[in-house]
Parts: sequence; C-alpha cells; structure tokens
Amino acid sequence: MLSKYLIIVMGAQVVGRAFARALQQEFAASQAAARARGRTGQQSAAASSISGMSLQEAQQILNISTLSPEDIQKNYDHLFKVNDKSVGGSFYLQSKVVRAKERLEEELNIQTEEEKQQSQQNTETK
Repeated sequence: MLSKYLIIVMGAQVVGRAFARALQQEFAASQAAARARGRTGQQSAAASSISGMSLQEAQQILNISTLSPEDIQKNYDHLFKVNDKSVGGSFYLQSKVVRAKERLEEELNIQTEEEKQQSQQNTETK
C-alpha cells in the first residue's frame, strides 16, 4: 500500500519537472522569436499573447493574406453573419471571427504606429 503512494508521489514529481522544463523551453523560445523579430515583433508578440491568437491564425480565420482594413471588414461581416446562431451557425466560430478581427486591427495599429515613428525619424534626420 505504501509502495503505491510512493510510486504516485514519484510519478507526480517526474511529471511536474517535465512540465516545468517544457514551460521554461517554451518561454525561452518565445523570447528568442520576439528578439529575432525586433521591436515590432515584440509588440506583435505582446498583442498575440494578450488576444490569445497569433497573427497567422487570425489571417487564416478571416482568409486574409494582406492586412487591408477593407478586406478585413468584408470578410469579418460575411463570416460573422454566416456563423450567427440564429441561422444555424456556431457561437464558438463566431467568437473566433470576432477575436481574429480584433487581432488584425491591433496589428494594423502597430504597423501604423511604426510608420509614424519612422516618418518622424526621417524628418528629424533631414
């Protein structure tokens, strides 16, 4: 009986250590990826972590290859209407569409902010 408890405790310790190690590796990998992308990449990574959705996932959900406000809105309107629960759609899918639109709009804001900063730097250097 004691041996069963000992095995359970030891197994839990092994699983706990493996989980902690995997978590550390994932954290290190995400930080390395953010550093590789630079400042804009860090902002984008932060937006991904806040929204819980990556830029690529949001683009796939709304079927968008380039970040165009018109395309985002057009695809959002269509997918939101198609997935409305009153017409037999899925509330889950509809919420994914909303989150995808929010994520893409956040990315557009990040890009606009970066363009403003670059234009200010260009005018300062002249």
